[in-house]
Amino acid sequence: MTALYTPYFGLREDPFGMAPDPHFLFLSPLHQEGLAHLLYGVTQPGGFIELSGPVGTGKTTLVRRLLEQPPADFEIALIINPKQTPKAFIRNLLQEIQPQTSPASHRADLPTLINLINDRLLEIYRQGRRVILVVDEAQALPVETLEQIRLLTNLETRTTKLMQIILVGQPELDSLLDRPDLLPLRNRITARFRLGPLRAAETQAYIHHRLKVAGLATPLFTTPAMRSIHRSSHGLPRTINILCDRALLGAYVQRRRLVTLPLARQAAHEVAGASRPASRLRRAFHRANFFMFFWILGGCGICLHLGNPVSRVYPPSGYAQPGLGLSHDSPNPAQAGS
Repeated sequence: MTALYTPYFGLREDPFGMAPDPHFLFLSPLHQEGLAHLLYGVTQPGGFIELSGPVGTGKTTLVRRLLEQPPADFEIALIINPKQTPKAFIRNLLQEIQPQTSPASHRADLPTLINLINDRLLEIYRQGRRVILVVDEAQALPVETLEQIRLLTNLETRTTKLMQIILVGQPELDSLLDRPDLLPLRNRITARFRLGPLRAAETQAYIHHRLKVAGLATPLFTTPAMRSIHRSSHGLPRTINILCDRALLGAYVQRRRLVTLPLARQAAHEVAGASRPASRLRRAFHRANFFMFFWILGGCGICLHLGNPVSRVYPPSGYAQPGLGLSHDSPNPAQAGS
């Protein structure tokens, strides 16, 4: 669905859509290096390639670029829901590389499924091609499923591996692969790369790039606005898209032709709006506690002040406490020196 502001700004398409569209891929130096790692890894015989990074850094977009332009003589198998048992995962892989599977394969046990995969991989190999298996959100893989995936790298001819495996996931994937019991798998990783956020200058280049791809050659965001978007997004491309989309909508509603700093800040406040009432509530709670503390402290002070005269009880005038040698005419200490 086309955004309301698209025709208003003379754009051919939405420049900041949420779908990981390789058409809009912006290759920062870090992304170029990540893509180079992927291309290098898939050309190596067998093993694993790991691509990790925080949510919204462009991992899936980078992989889709690889899927759209795979190296020659490769077929792609993509698993996007990896939180499965070993048997379910192997069955899904078989369906990816051989869509026309027999009904009997759905009832087959795990060894039979692996034999079917091996037969299919050999068939593809005899046709002069190999398979690349891409597992997205790989940090969700159960350990036993990861171990089964490792065993898939044992499928080979006398001279070459039959399948290359790419694991794509969030930083938790690094911790998962660093487990001591996964050392055999970790030893088979041939390339490992981690994506990070964009720098301030890269964020500005990213915004200009997406606008240009969408059909706009002239600047649409002021430099202060782009700096503000970078700070609010922490350089994460997905969050940049959300903020830019909201800022463009705000400019459209106000009939502005440029996204200025106030519009960028307004967009950031709107995007973070869900968390602001909770923050206001916390601030109000802390203020209430602050005033309650001083109210109680003041009350305690009043009580102490009022209690002092009562606590100091003097004997009546002329009273002599036995053994102290005071005469009946001894003055009250309160009157002494008067």
